[in-house]
Amino acid sequence: MVAYRPHDLLWARAWPQDAALPDWVCPQWLAMAPVVVRRAPAAIGRIAVGLRGTTRNQRHAAEIDASAVLRCVTPEMLAASVPAWPDCHTIEALHHLKPLLDATGWAWGPTGSVGFALASGLPVLRTDSDLDLVLRMSSPPDAVQADALRSIVASVIHCRLDLQIDTGAGGFAYAEWAAGRPRVLLKTDHGPLLTASPWEPR
Repeated sequence: MVAYRPHDLLWARAWPQDAALPDWVCPQWLAMAPVVVRRAPAAIGRIAVGLRGTTRNQRHAAEIDASAVLRCVTPEMLAASVPAWPDCHTIEALHHLKPLLDATGWAWGPTGSVGFALASGLPVLRTDSDLDLVLRMSSPPDAVQADALRSIVASVIHCRLDLQIDTGAGGFAYAEWAAGRPRVLLKTDHGPLLTASPWEPR
């Protein structure tokens, strides 16, 4: 089975017969909209995913059969080519960040509503949408790297930036770590964990 990662966007040819979907999910939406891989245990041969609709309260956790996946778009693929998006501060911020984050050498990409909109073309972005990003960082940054990342994050002023650090063992909010908190909440496939060492959780 292909090893998909959290934040990957998947299109499926069919849903399991035992899937209990909310009323706002219709066949037409499922045909157009990808699902996002989430951090959670899943049954053998299945992938834990999340569905989203057109509004913030339309979210649903589910599983799909791995064999039903037709297509996968990763955050890194979306970061490789960011299209123009008139009158959208969130996409403007993404264009601003792209050369800065590319220069760090870390793999990264948009997630959340921005990633969903870029991958699907569906109208889910609003004027107040956050910019959600994931940054793949398999080891702690050194002092120079940490300072550079702090400056990059501080340069975003026209929208709210939610940066998640993916260590390989899990993901945590950059803002918590940058604030110097003694422990951060690391989201793993087996549940959340408060840890002082997100790169080597115990």
